Amino acid sequence: MTHETARPPAEEGAVRLYGEEFDQRSKDFFERMRREHGPVVPVLLEGDIPAWYVIGYREVNHVTGNPALFARDTRRWNAWDLVPENWSLLPFVGWNPSVLLAEGEEHQRRSAAISDALDAVDRTELGDSCERTADALIDEFAGDGEADLISRFADRLPPLVMARLFGVPDAEVPDMIRDIQYVAGSDENAVPAHQRLQEMMRALAASRRARPGPDVTSRLLEHSAYDATDDLVNDLLIMLSAGHLPTGHWIGNTLRLMLVDERFAVTLQGGRGSVAQALNQVLWEDTPSQNNIGRFAVHACELAGRRIRPGDMLILGWAAANADPQVQPPAHGVGVGNRAHLSFGHGDHGCPFPAPELAEVIARTAVEVLLDRLPDMELAVEADELLWLPSFWVRRLASLPVRFSPAAAPGR
Repeated sequence: MTHETARPPAEEGAVRLYGEEFDQRSKDFFERMRREHGPVVPVLLEGDIPAWYVIGYREVNHVTGNPALFARDTRRWNAWDLVPENWSLLPFVGWNPSVLLAEGEEHQRRSAAISDALDAVDRTELGDSCERTADALIDEFAGDGEADLISRFADRLPPLVMARLFGVPDAEVPDMIRDIQYVAGSDENAVPAHQRLQEMMRALAASRRARPGPDVTSRLLEHSAYDATDDLVNDLLIMLSAGHLPTGHWIGNTLRLMLVDERFAVTLQGGRGSVAQALNQVLWEDTPSQNNIGRFAVHACELAGRRIRPGDMLILGWAAANADPQVQPPAHGVGVGNRAHLSFGHGDHGCPFPAPELAEVIARTAVEVLLDRLPDMELAVEADELLWLPSFWVRRLASLPVRFSPAAAPGR
């Protein structure tokens, strides 16, 4: 697929979509962008490559709901001649034969196959697996009286659980975790890490083809949608990355909220009643999935008064759209029943059913087990000392140090 437009010029007043304010004070950044530019912001990515940042709730819904006008295939982009070979965002923008970038019937066919494979996961068995994994991880530090809940719990639990769901050998899980985090970090490690992950998924597909098992990978291999190995390799990588990172950060961000917000003090004393509310609140206020590249204009059009050229890149600001005052007035909180957030995407390319449900089982079980095991835990630092790691993609704490009464007994 080719484009007919010339290299796009940077818009006047374009904002660099990186830096300290974007990383550490995202809410202030969103408010300033909305005030100065409106719901569609001209921005510059790393290397000063121009794009549009869609931060209005209504506008994000419009873009994601109109695939004929705003398409997913990155080969439509009109700025490829600006992109260096080692560009850190390349793993997310470079075209590959994955469900993430497929369009039309091809996307529908593969998305349906993924939904079928995920829907076959037994929810009770998944919850039991999460409980066992959580207990094993907590056993490692319960006697210490202190721990970093990010590195020792939130980052480790989802990939351990998902590795079993997909049939990934236990010995390969540490390397998988490392490389997925490298890719999300969008630095010089991103491209080689992405290449290693592709080879790991290729080996996984070959192993499951030779020895099928009761796992998601084996079910996908049996599906008629996956005749080509490359298609499956890329989709496996997307599924594991999209499930591992956001779910781990969802756990971490929820634990932070419950430790710093007085509304959840009772829950921290051993109750479970507010866990679901805290999980939902985080998806509105500190959603793990911050941004998505994105969509590419098929035709010239206008969006919120901006003239969009054919091939222009539109970055979808999930977190910014969730913070749009039109959908979340600052004077009012959001209740546990309000699930109109965009944290799982929207439209044809939103998270396929039942991925959000499975992620919630993992996150809720992890938080509940931790609260049961360490009911008196509290922050070991002041709340304002907690730092967010710089990332274009995800909202993730650098660490979450806590202290608690040491528990010598092993888990249940």
